[in-house]
Amino acid sequence: MNKDELQSLVAQMLREMGHPVAQAPTKESAAPERAGTAAQDGCLPDITQIDLRSQYLVENPKNPQTFLALKKKTPARLGVGRAGPRYRTETLLRFRADHAAAQDSVFSQVPERFYRDNDYVFVKTKCKDKDEYLTRPDLGRRFDEENAAVIQRTFPDRPKVVLVIGDGLSSAAVEANAPDCAAAIRQGLQTRGIPLGKTLFIQYCRVGASEHIGELTGAELVCMLVGERPGLVTNESMSAYLTYRPRFGTPESARTVVSNIHRQGTPAVEAGAHIAGLIETILEKKASGVALRQARA
Repeated sequence: MNKDELQSLVAQMLREMGHPVAQAPTKESAAPERAGTAAQDGCLPDITQIDLRSQYLVENPKNPQTFLALKKKTPARLGVGRAGPRYRTETLLRFRADHAAAQDSVFSQVPERFYRDNDYVFVKTKCKDKDEYLTRPDLGRRFDEENAAVIQRTFPDRPKVVLVIGDGLSSAAVEANAPDCAAAIRQGLQTRGIPLGKTLFIQYCRVGASEHIGELTGAELVCMLVGERPGLVTNESMSAYLTYRPRFGTPESARTVVSNIHRQGTPAVEAGAHIAGLIETILEKKASGVALRQARA
């Protein structure tokens, strides 16, 4: 496919989506292109910015207002319309864009400036790279001697609470939500008189790493903010896992979880305020997870 054919295809797709198409300059009148010009002229708009809850692509609907009211309650891909037996072009492009964003979040790294600029203490699990992290979950739960020593130096006095940020399965989720959520947690604990030291950032982190942190520091509670497996609704979903006295062999049922922390779910600052209250309750009841629900019953 040559350049003219490609421009013609892009223009046709724009017309199908109802967007205006700029007239391409002729070869005779075209001025020399500067860097970035081709990327601005005739490009598709960023369809990932469209809220799926308000997008309705069915032609000549019988009762659009009722259907839109239903769509407001879910980001599911409903009312996407069709072109014969196929999806519309816009629907297919949005699916592929969301799928690509999810893949990027899993395979990309949180940049160094993230933990440097936020003054987080950097450590990494036993995983040597992203591929090993994805294929060896067990290594993402443990630290080698060098990184274990960093953790022990950072928390030498059996802290009451250790706040941890782990990259997990979505770097985008951590970058988008962790700083604001962590700041809200810190402020909430400060108002409650609960001490909180440095914040750890863990590269190649699994939730079970909190158990090793508990063993190394003797912490009464470990709160881990971690990027969750991204899906087609959002690639920025983060969760918080709170564990009272985590040690090797701690069951999953002993964790209290706050999930769906992202723009379309629970905002990061609101989640942080809620987590600070949960931490106070867990320390008071000396239990987390299922045991906490039983203690509060």
